[in-house]
Amino acid sequence: MSTSPEIVLERPKRTAAEVNEEIRALWSRTGGTLNVEQRREYQRLVTEWAAAS
Repeated sequence: MSTSPEIVLERPKRTAAEVNEEIRALWSRTGGTLNVEQRREYQRLVTEWAAAS
């Protein structure tokens, strides 16, 4: 039985400041009103931001 190392691919992690900039851009583009799809994106970004903080 041969053993081979597992390859784990991870997305490069962004800093909280980088994610925050994307959150600000989202709000700016939408004029402060998010539709359902944009709300999902915002929630994903906030989760990423919290993990980076």
